[in-house]
Amino acid sequence: MTSADMDVEKYLLRIGFVASAEPSLEMLRSVHTCHLLSVPFEDLTVHSGGQVQLDLPLLYDKIVNRGRGGFCFENNGLFSWLLSKLGFRVTLLSGQVKNHITGRYGPPFDHLIAMVTLEGRRWLCDVGFGSSGFTTPLSLDTRGLQEHGHRVYRIREDRDMHFLEWQGEENRGAGGDWTEIYKFTLAPRCLEDFTEMCQYHQSSPSSIFFCKSLCTILKPDGRLTYIGHRLITTTFPTAGTGKTLETTTRELKDEEIPVILAEKFGIVLNSPLIPKDEAITPPPVMY
Repeated sequence: MTSADMDVEKYLLRIGFVASAEPSLEMLRSVHTCHLLSVPFEDLTVHSGGQVQLDLPLLYDKIVNRGRGGFCFENNGLFSWLLSKLGFRVTLLSGQVKNHITGRYGPPFDHLIAMVTLEGRRWLCDVGFGSSGFTTPLSLDTRGLQEHGHRVYRIREDRDMHFLEWQGEENRGAGGDWTEIYKFTLAPRCLEDFTEMCQYHQSSPSSIFFCKSLCTILKPDGRLTYIGHRLITTTFPTAGTGKTLETTTRELKDEEIPVILAEKFGIVLNSPLIPKDEAITPPPVMY
């Protein structure tokens, strides 16, 4: 397919969103959340004999026509195109994720995110991250706490570098312990800038996407995650009920995985999946 075949209305139908006439913060927040609730964050192409290519018509066909998801370059790349078509001013940014397993940051262009400038204010958008991702855009003009349900985030600035941080599945206020999620600059990028790192994440033993077959999606009350031979269900705390975070894990047999992907995530692969859940090798270079 070509860019001429990329239909905004079909994309909006895919994520269950009805656009209003003019771009607004309310629209931005709503379309961001709808995308996270509808499009999985997944790397199953890597583990079913395929290869991800950063070509917008190919990404559109995969995510919109075939009901798939993708990793950051795919989900955020296509989402940025949608936002621009809806009338938003969008700038692609390069981020570097801090791996919670290795404790190290990834290389430059490790993560693709988007900045939306609206009525003089800047908003960080990210529909291509995993369990620690935020549901609605975060303000880039706020240095204080930004609460999202039971979670709290902040964006700390150190010269030209910005650091996205959170307190895990808790909110202990400004004095609590903060964990870095990723760092980024506000230098404008284009989708082609991420081509080399897209290949890296499909072939490097230092990348989670090469080492683990995974698929995760936000739910109204939690998150559902597939990794290797496990299905993990997370239920978020409910305000005022005293309920805490709950996580259950189900071990899967090989023959159960395609059924789970189809029934729970709406994903049907064209080629057989090879489940994978290997340890991640720390990168040789410190970033």
